[in-house]
Amino acid sequence: MNDKEAAIVMLLRKNPFLTQQDMADQLEMSRPALANLISGLTKRGVITGRAYILAEDNEVVCIGGANVDRKFHLKDATQLGTSNPTAMSVAVGGVARNIADNLGRLNHSVRLLTVAGNDADWQLIEQESGDYMDVKAVGLLPGHSTGSYSAVLSTDGELVVAMANMDVYEALSVDYIESNDRLIANAALAVMDLNCPKETVEFVKSRAILHGTGLVIVPVSSPKMTRMPDNLEGVTWFICNQDEAETYTGQSIQNDTDWESAVQKLFEAGAENVVVTAGSKGVMAGKRGGEVKRYAAMNGVSVEDVTGAGDAFVSGVLHGHLEGMDTAEAIRCGLVNAAKTLESSYTVRPELTKEQLTIELEEY
Repeated sequence: MNDKEAAIVMLLRKNPFLTQQDMADQLEMSRPALANLISGLTKRGVITGRAYILAEDNEVVCIGGANVDRKFHLKDATQLGTSNPTAMSVAVGGVARNIADNLGRLNHSVRLLTVAGNDADWQLIEQESGDYMDVKAVGLLPGHSTGSYSAVLSTDGELVVAMANMDVYEALSVDYIESNDRLIANAALAVMDLNCPKETVEFVKSRAILHGTGLVIVPVSSPKMTRMPDNLEGVTWFICNQDEAETYTGQSIQNDTDWESAVQKLFEAGAENVVVTAGSKGVMAGKRGGEVKRYAAMNGVSVEDVTGAGDAFVSGVLHGHLEGMDTAEAIRCGLVNAAKTLESSYTVRPELTKEQLTIELEEY
């Protein structure tokens, strides 16, 4: 944004109902010259409509899945081929939505871009999410079912099997993203999971590069790595687990040398910051051109439920990034938030706040 554009934005923040002639007089320029500048600001999404509505500054736009999670907690050891006594809980989830929820609780301005059915499951998601993110741009599709994820968890909280009904995300299209391009243009970060079709992933990447918006890609699972963009140029953070890294790089990770090599290959693909997680073994992470380091997972964690811990880790890392922390501090934010989420029965722990995370960081 040049000096004249910045001056226009400052005037509109004070009074969005100014006429173009008023602004031209105050800025000592011709009205046609001002109109051209306003047209440019509108095309780039800085101004979003009459009366010169300004897009939210430093918003995080999360693009991808928003599901209803149904968890079946086994009361005894798993027995295949027969019924298993369980207790069931229902919560909202989805990688993009979970990250948005965490970041909203951490006091960031967040917007969710996704598609859903116009059904009871979406109403539940909207009810549970609205306090922490803006959901007004979500596309509701009559005749579709909102995404759902059903997980069976063992007595120690580990995942036994999961079923995902995600067909609705095939409608998370380039056209839908293009209609919301102004939000990406003015965002501090765009965070995208791989529930999006590949052509949508490529389009979001191209728009983020065009607008100079930071881009974060978070895979959902190894099978969905086929939706990865052709390269990672323009990707500010790429955060994945070991299986996903192996799938993308084509190499097996058997030891720390392999682990670091996978990170280096992801740098070579174009990513600026790379994190490869490996559960209780910790993470390998670094910034392109800098040191790649292994970070240990938190000790003494009593696992209640693994669901949402990966999303909590990503959110903690991105919170650190948005707060201006260096790589090591940001990774620590992620590890602590993940550990505390593992100890919670909730996908996104309700006690999470920026202040609470700061206290927890001081304790570790």
